[in-house]
Amino acid sequence: MSTRQASEGEERPIASRAELLLPMQRGEKPAERWRIGTEHEKLVFRLADHRAPSYDEKGGIRDLLIAMERFGWEPVIEGGNVIAMTGPDGAISLEPAGQLELSGAPLENLHQTCAETGRHLKQCREVGDELGLGFLGLGMWHDKTRAELPVMPKGRYAIMLRHMPRVGNLGLDMMLRTCTIQVNLDYSSEADMVKKFRTSLALQPLATALFANSPFTEGKPNGMLSYRSHIWSDTDPHRTGMLPFVFEDGFGYERYVDYMLDVPMYFVFRDGRYIDAAGQSFRDFLKGELPALPGELPTPSDWQDHLSTAFPEVRLKSFLEMRGADGGPWNRICALPAFWVGLLYDPQALDAAWDLVKDWSMEEREALRSAVPAQALDAAIPGGHRLQDLAKNVLAIAHRGLANRARHNASGDDETGFLEPLHEIVASGKVPAQRLLDKYHGEWGGDISRAYEEAF
Repeated sequence: MSTRQASEGEERPIASRAELLLPMQRGEKPAERWRIGTEHEKLVFRLADHRAPSYDEKGGIRDLLIAMERFGWEPVIEGGNVIAMTGPDGAISLEPAGQLELSGAPLENLHQTCAETGRHLKQCREVGDELGLGFLGLGMWHDKTRAELPVMPKGRYAIMLRHMPRVGNLGLDMMLRTCTIQVNLDYSSEADMVKKFRTSLALQPLATALFANSPFTEGKPNGMLSYRSHIWSDTDPHRTGMLPFVFEDGFGYERYVDYMLDVPMYFVFRDGRYIDAAGQSFRDFLKGELPALPGELPTPSDWQDHLSTAFPEVRLKSFLEMRGADGGPWNRICALPAFWVGLLYDPQALDAAWDLVKDWSMEEREALRSAVPAQALDAAIPGGHRLQDLAKNVLAIAHRGLANRARHNASGDDETGFLEPLHEIVASGKVPAQRLLDKYHGEWGGDISRAYEEAF
């Protein structure tokens, strides 16, 4: 989730609907300026007892953040607390229960992305060894109840924690217990955005299946392979899901703005603090009728904040966010941007990927989204096949897309090698969660604590 920093100076209020389109319009870039932004979250635990550390305790989350200063990171302060770090590799921030996230810098190729990931994890390990902390790449806490988890001192989280139980049964689990990998990608025009949005939204269940990595809840198998993905189905129906309107004729920036205006608000940020506006309407805000701030009009920063509070499977801001994957270990972090860059950043690959899914009905897309958390690659797809069959074709397209990009490292390797973990998953038919379940029922002997052996 985004970390808000105070704006420099005064902002004038939004004066027209046209200004609501500007973040999307200003995101348009020629292909030579397209970049790759990768975000990945990790569970943090005490090596001694596997406990999730609190923010304030000695050697806890605050100390972890501050220790990153030695690598050139600079603190972001909110309410007197360090709640993030910024640096040349992007930002390190905190999820609600102390999950540590790197929001990487916008980079030109996957070689740079993987180098950035490696630097970050090396820094985490160095600091973690000193503080007695470990880092775990899973889609969800495998052994923790909500009550066992701390809450980080970020103002927006307090508002969301109060609001989540009003709109769904699993929103607190989303906030406190889950981890994800996300990829942020560019578009050249409104038409390019539409095609990429539709293609990536239709194929997001495949990414969920390939990265499914959350089969345990509170120490036992939960019947799912991606429980993290299942959680989103009962978090908040107003701001999640497969967005049927994206596939309708005439979809574009205007229609997405209408969607966002109908997404209930969470907060307004003023004078360094978050004001609770949960459930209130941005449309009312535009008229100066927001109950939380009567008489005030929103600024462009307020709109940017609001754009970050919707959580569909793919999200549009000034770029497109791919949001379907569970958190995972180092060797799979780089595979997610490789998957999406291969499909979306080569015109021939994008055409081929869209051809695979363009004839699906919305009912078929929804059915696949619903089936994947439990069935992963065994889920049925239109035409009587399994998702594993589609995965082979999609990976072949992504491979060709990366080869066509011809972005090489110093050794002459192109970017296709980053897909290798996914080729292995599809060839075996076993997603990461199924391998964890095999260990649980086999060599672990039902001892869920052995999952900590999967730490970075």
